[in-house]
Amino acid sequence: MTRNLLSLLLISGSSWTPSTTPTRHTPTTSNASSTPSSLPPTSIAPNTTAPVPTTSSPTSYVATETGPLTLPISEYPFSPFPTPTLAPEPPVFPATDPLYPPPVSPDPTIVPDFAPAWATAYARLKQWLISNFTIEQKVNITTGVGWMNGLCVGNIPPVGEFPGLCLQDSPLGIRFTDYVTSFPAGITAASTFNRALIRARGLAMGQENKAKGVNVALGPMMNMGRIAQGGRNWEGFGADPFLSGEAAYETILGLQGGGVQATAKHYINNEQEWKRTQESSNVDDRTEHEIYAHPFMRAVMAGVSSVMCSYNLINDTYACNNNKTMNDILKRRSDWSATMDTLSAVAGLDMTMPGDITFDSGTSYFGGNLTTFVMNDTISMERLDDMATRIIAGWYYLHQDEGYPEATIDSWNINDPLNSEVNAQSDHYIIVRQIAAGGTVLLKNEGVLPLDKPKSIVLVGSDAGPPTAGPNEYADQGGDPTGILAMGWGSGTDYFTYLVSPYEAIQARARVDQTSVFWDFDNWDLAAAASSVVDKEVAIVFVNSDSGEGYITVDGNAGDRQNLTAWHQGDELILAVAAQNNNTIVVTNSVGPLILEPWVEHPNVTAILWASLGGNEAGNGIMDVLYGNWNPSGRLPYTIAKNATDYPAQLVLGGTADDILSINYTEGLLIDYRWFDAQNITPRYEFGFGLSYTTFEYSNLVVTPVNNTDSAESWLIDNWENGGATPIAEGSTTALWLHMPAFQVTFNVQNTGKLYGGEIPQLYVHHPASAMEPPSVLKGFTNVEIWPGQTQSVSITLSRYDLSIWDVVRQGWAKPAGTIGFSVGASSRDFRLTGTIPA
Repeated sequence: MTRNLLSLLLISGSSWTPSTTPTRHTPTTSNASSTPSSLPPTSIAPNTTAPVPTTSSPTSYVATETGPLTLPISEYPFSPFPTPTLAPEPPVFPATDPLYPPPVSPDPTIVPDFAPAWATAYARLKQWLISNFTIEQKVNITTGVGWMNGLCVGNIPPVGEFPGLCLQDSPLGIRFTDYVTSFPAGITAASTFNRALIRARGLAMGQENKAKGVNVALGPMMNMGRIAQGGRNWEGFGADPFLSGEAAYETILGLQGGGVQATAKHYINNEQEWKRTQESSNVDDRTEHEIYAHPFMRAVMAGVSSVMCSYNLINDTYACNNNKTMNDILKRRSDWSATMDTLSAVAGLDMTMPGDITFDSGTSYFGGNLTTFVMNDTISMERLDDMATRIIAGWYYLHQDEGYPEATIDSWNINDPLNSEVNAQSDHYIIVRQIAAGGTVLLKNEGVLPLDKPKSIVLVGSDAGPPTAGPNEYADQGGDPTGILAMGWGSGTDYFTYLVSPYEAIQARARVDQTSVFWDFDNWDLAAAASSVVDKEVAIVFVNSDSGEGYITVDGNAGDRQNLTAWHQGDELILAVAAQNNNTIVVTNSVGPLILEPWVEHPNVTAILWASLGGNEAGNGIMDVLYGNWNPSGRLPYTIAKNATDYPAQLVLGGTADDILSINYTEGLLIDYRWFDAQNITPRYEFGFGLSYTTFEYSNLVVTPVNNTDSAESWLIDNWENGGATPIAEGSTTALWLHMPAFQVTFNVQNTGKLYGGEIPQLYVHHPASAMEPPSVLKGFTNVEIWPGQTQSVSITLSRYDLSIWDVVRQGWAKPAGTIGFSVGASSRDFRLTGTIPA
């Protein structure tokens, strides 16, 4: 039953100051999860979830820990994890090369087997005879050359015939170089709920990375958006583990299909920027497995080459030192400047990046220290061999030994001709524009959209126009946006080669429609804004809200947002315009949720578009939806609350320079919409919500068990059916029998409106009360495009894993006792069909 979790490379690093992010990939592990590395697993309380409070309020306090738990200096033997044993079983479990992933499907039923590809990589690696390398050479393979000591943000030096590695940010493009695409952010891609678009984005990014000679792309980012104000939420895929996992899965298949090694980050519980290197995320075992580890499990199933550990502590142990999360949860079951200790190698860390303890310090926890620890037998030679092997294996795994381009990036001098030597953009503007439109969510429409050749339009707000000093007016986008917001700030950015604003896109359309266009980009002169919209047929107000990585502070926001209101007095601007124009449309470019209550029900606010962060083609994507070139099909990847205090978790502030903040995940499994459902809190717009210019009806629900022959693991299926838990064994969380199709849910969707459009059916599981799960849990979604009057049959396939819960006592996945129900509908609160899973 063992599957290949072993080839993952664990990298340290989380990027801050003009840095990048995590590290390298191939079978390795990282730390950040439930049990402290220096304590036995039983130190995690065997309860199902942490106690759940009935109310939530903002917190700002100093909560100090006694200090991080560390491994003692001793001799640590090493035994490698066993290799995979289950043979490929096409068509469900086909042998897969990462360069040739399975075709994308709106209802995936294939579980790709990357074990043969890893086995081939290891077989080719034998030529290197790593055991014949000197200790110093092996250590050099595991240790970055230091900040700004190579062309890329992270660099492994050449050793023998191995040419070394270039590691480069970011999750939405290639940082610190020119002639590359600025793709829509992860949060925008997730808002499409469309696997084909997400895969295409990943493939295009992979192709650009390869063209520029990047070996390891430091993305995707898949932290959970636990806190609505979280500074880097926009880099990830939203506030639900299933959605985040599916988006990460498709992104990684795309990236590696393009030839670059992908890096799943930040492992794990890195949910706020404030004191991210000095906070302990205290998480119970069940919550860790079901919520925060799930996207990383899906990354492993996508054959990801490496995983980057995070800056923070998990249950008092630094992520990159955490034996439980790296070796047990990640390497067995399923660090950019984040390395805190040479003995991270014992806990499972394989590579440290960028290599130095602090940027440009000339010191390293690995390097000479690792050499010394190996020579005095504190760390075994076998473990060092394992580290070096994992790193080089990833290079073979992606066929980067076969004429892979050399790096044409100079991260430290944008004017170096090397940066313009290769133009990697191709025609990727097409997929950028499609995702910018497909990720836009229509929240409100009083029949005024799509626009139909209006006589006059006025555009109001700085977010409608281009940035005053060009699209790259701030390093790492770290400044107060003066034009349209198309990405957040920090290491998760890249350079815009161009940026289309709504002003430019709508002007171009107005020329065709012979519409008169007016504009006022000044947010601060409310009287002038109000005057500019009088007697105009349509007034469109553009507002935004920004955030980013904590090494940059913008307008008092040290990465995380200090509030959930629109920037540049956006609320006041909307009210001023709506007071003078009875057809006021609001367009929002935001990194995450905002509180819309001051104006959302204003009778003159006739439509709201939620456009997130659209990359190069942001303005065109918005224009496409406004005019109906793209019938909106985007869905919210998080909940928009009526009050900031309605969210289950708040930003934890405070602390002195020496304090380690205690951040207790007391909400347990009840993040985002799960909390609102469990506490009976009415949101303004629920998770999964989104309107269309047409309407859809659902009917004819059928649930059918999937008959499959799996003789090698049939006893495990029988065990699960009888209430048994998965065994404690290598690969148990990603076992084929657990993830292969078990039930197929089919139903019909009819377009009952007048326009061609797309619908996003979503499936939510309702566990029996004995399972102590949230009321509704997303476990499936698909997309369907239908002409008016037509009906299409749709399917969503469920696996045994989808119906399981984590049993903390038996330490395995188990089917809960009782009846498992489910609903299919258009959002987490708009259920159209209900059924039960056959016993």
